[in-house]
Amino acid sequence: MTLRITDQAYATDTGRQRSANEDSVFVRAPLFVIADGMGGAKAGEVASKTVVEAFDHPRPEAPPERVLRETIEGANRTIYSLARKDPNLGGMGTTTTAAIVDARAEEVAIGHVGDSRAYRLRAGKLERLTRDHSLVEEMRRKGQLTEAQASDHPQRSIITRSVGPEPEVDVDLQTVPAQSGDIFLVCSDGLTTMLDDEHIERLLARATSMPNAVRALVDEANRAGGRDNISVIAFKLVDAAEPALDPEGATLIGTSAAEAGLTATEVRRRAAADAARQRREEAAAVRPGRRRRIAKRVAGIVALLVVIGAIVFGATYGLRHVW
Repeated sequence: MTLRITDQAYATDTGRQRSANEDSVFVRAPLFVIADGMGGAKAGEVASKTVVEAFDHPRPEAPPERVLRETIEGANRTIYSLARKDPNLGGMGTTTTAAIVDARAEEVAIGHVGDSRAYRLRAGKLERLTRDHSLVEEMRRKGQLTEAQASDHPQRSIITRSVGPEPEVDVDLQTVPAQSGDIFLVCSDGLTTMLDDEHIERLLARATSMPNAVRALVDEANRAGGRDNISVIAFKLVDAAEPALDPEGATLIGTSAAEAGLTATEVRRRAAADAARQRREEAAAVRPGRRRRIAKRVAGIVALLVVIGAIVFGATYGLRHVW
């Protein structure tokens, strides 16, 4: 059996407590990438955008894991070089989680650095596929923190590995099996610091489409506080023999998402504006028709009155002549 991506969606949102969005997103099925930048001024945005732009090239004919490793390593060298040349970019870096769907092999390859994450929802059960490169996660794995303590630890944002600060980077690589009905989620920690895995599982499992799922996840993260930028990609796989539902998604690079009006908040605002405009247009289209109907009714009444007047006049005139 060969798989096919049947439904996909993505969004990036500044959140409620940040003034700028340093997340970057790249989607060109079967490739999906999220990067969460860090650094002063615009350095984080530069780092995350450098990663996604590294993927914006024709994909070489090579195993997916190799493509992921070489692309992320190349982006790491570029970011490191930029920071050395420009003091304003010193210390910048970014997380990244990237996925390539190999539909024929029924597999998804994942490359990962930092604390952005990849998940798989299968039969209503959510499974975390990546391991955070963070101080708190290392403490949890060593048994120094419980799961509950780790989820609310004040130092959970401290990451131990990222793309850019060092001349070389170690990329976690894995290939996971996929089957029809699987939903994959790639997200920045702006989502996972606001919502636990159980909450994410519920929202994904009950969503009727990937756009609905992405919208619900971003909205819930903002409702929970929205302390960081929130970026989410979701896609669903089905048997390639099933009828196609949605066209292949477009490409979205970096915080140009916000500039293009593709944040979740802006999408909702534009949808509401489009709906209002459509109602006005429909009302405008109805009014001329209504005026024509009223004019026809008035003309009919006038014609009837003329006929009645003619009859009355004729009768009166006739009676006078008879007398």
